[in-house]
Amino acid sequence: MTTAIPYGSLHLHGLRGATTSSANTTKAIEAAVSELVKALMQRNQLNPADIVSITFSVTADLNACFPAAIARQQAGWESIALLDCQQMYVEGDLKRCIRMLAHAWLPSDQPPQHPYLGETSLLRPDRC
Repeated sequence: MTTAIPYGSLHLHGLRGATTSSANTTKAIEAAVSELVKALMQRNQLNPADIVSITFSVTADLNACFPAAIARQQAGWESIALLDCQQMYVEGDLKRCIRMLAHAWLPSDQPPQHPYLGETSLLRPDRC
């Protein structure tokens, strides 16, 4: 169940998502983040103006570049608050994982879609 804050016909939702990078390289992380952002936008029928903020977290084995810097290159994303942080280490956690928490306005009758891509489908098979 998603808790949403209403604002007229729109509700503010927290949208989760994740993916994995094939390697700890700028090119691989760029590809993973771009795919994740694209899935978030398409599945939720979002425009950049609908997004308030996105926090990206990465596992400690990813340090070649910042996911937020990649996302910031999207057209119209100049005013979206973006932040990177390192995911806490947990033994046995998925390797090269990029997680995302986005706050976005959705129409009240539109259920939120949480993209879990790549190996992260193992984390949330109910959300793939």
